[in-house]
Amino acid sequence: MGDALGTIGLSHFLVLSALLFTLGLVTVATRRNAVAILMGIELILNAAAINFVAFSHYGRGTIDGQVFAVFVIVLAAAEAAVALAIVLAAFRQFRTVDATAMNTLKE
Repeated sequence: MGDALGTIGLSHFLVLSALLFTLGLVTVATRRNAVAILMGIELILNAAAINFVAFSHYGRGTIDGQVFAVFVIVLAAAEAAVALAIVLAAFRQFRTVDATAMNTLKE
């Protein structure tokens, strides 16, 4: 049973990362809700983190990929905090979270 994890290779992680990236890209491109767009960006960042960890594990064996993955996680947390604050301020101004309705800086 423990040998089943040994059959998972780099290509499996790359396919998973490509699927997450594609879902995130489609979400960013097709959604009008600002919160949904932010979730798509989070999916894209998580796909990058999976790539970093996978290449680090199956590469030279250094921990560089894990360090970059932690950096991506910190970046995603900061992006979520700042972007949600911007969305909240835009909601107060425009009374909607529709990204197409927020096309002006002053109303």
